[in-house]
Amino acid sequence: MPGLYVHVPFCVRKCLYCDFYSLPTAAGPVARRVTAEDQPDQPAFLEALAIELAALPPDFAPDSIFIGGGTPTELSRADLAALLDLVRERVPMERVVEWTCESNPGTLTPEKIRTLLRAGVNRFSIGVQSFDPATLEFLGRIHSADEARAGFRLLRELGVGNINVDLMYGVPGSDLDTVRRDVDALLELAPDHAACYCLIFEDGTPLAELRNRGFVNETDDEAELAQYDLVRSALGAAGYRHYEISNFAKPGRECRHNLLYWGSGEYIGVGPSAHSHWRGERFGNVRDLDAYIRRMREGRSARAFSERLDPEAKARETLVMALRRLDGVSAAEFESETGFDYRALCAEPLSWMTREGLLEERDNRLRLTERGLFVSDAIFAELV
Repeated sequence: MPGLYVHVPFCVRKCLYCDFYSLPTAAGPVARRVTAEDQPDQPAFLEALAIELAALPPDFAPDSIFIGGGTPTELSRADLAALLDLVRERVPMERVVEWTCESNPGTLTPEKIRTLLRAGVNRFSIGVQSFDPATLEFLGRIHSADEARAGFRLLRELGVGNINVDLMYGVPGSDLDTVRRDVDALLELAPDHAACYCLIFEDGTPLAELRNRGFVNETDDEAELAQYDLVRSALGAAGYRHYEISNFAKPGRECRHNLLYWGSGEYIGVGPSAHSHWRGERFGNVRDLDAYIRRMREGRSARAFSERLDPEAKARETLVMALRRLDGVSAAEFESETGFDYRALCAEPLSWMTREGLLEERDNRLRLTERGLFVSDAIFAELV
């Protein structure tokens, strides 16, 4: 079944490391105040979104919805309710099994949570990143550790039964003890799902600029690996299933929507910068709110690009995405879906990576090894 992604391009403040498309509404990462003239036009965004949603294919009936950003809960309660109404007007809700909304602890209120629940949202994802005050300050987060805990508990008190918590490791100045305390704090809350990512210095972000100017050093690989191993060990011991490189879930709480991405499923994204994979075509919207609004008002497409991969390129992409899951990929299922035998498709890299202990094939399933998990990006670059 397909999924719908809705991109809300607003946040209170841009974090140092973030390369997702979003516009700050209060203060930038260097405390620059957003003036009234600079304020992004949120009502116009909702009008444009309504036009794009109305133009979805008539037979599009997703079973998962994911509202991300940005920070969807940065919207006022009234604007958030309007957005949810737009989705409900277009999507056959009886087909929806999982509806996720991302949030920042600093923007959660009882009124917003109740509005989301009434609309049908049944899964929340909280961007905590850390419970360590110094780490939160370095990353530019707008919330404190206490606010993160309070936001989580508020969700539980209001009846939310499926919550993901985002956690980050590999942060400069954050050592193994810091990560251990973060994981302990996460386990104390007992979320249903945890996404634990290594900080990446994305080109074009303030964080990358600080590194390039010599003010910040990236955490070395050995320290990152020790932190990753700690996360995996602690969450595994607490009963979480490590089912994707960075994702852990209690039994039955795997993120249905994200499994679409890792399983080459179909999805349509709406909003500026949103990406889609539909009927064999990949396309992405313009990464500019004003241009997005203008195109929607003029009856034009929001697409910035579209492509159809040739069968071999599509098969390689399918292999890479499938290998993100820890259970890997079945040779028979891969050939049935793509028409290719992965052993022939990627014979040379599979051969040497298997010899090096980065990949393994057991019971006709190819998967990353323990060693391969930490260097997965390098492995995937060889396979595509």
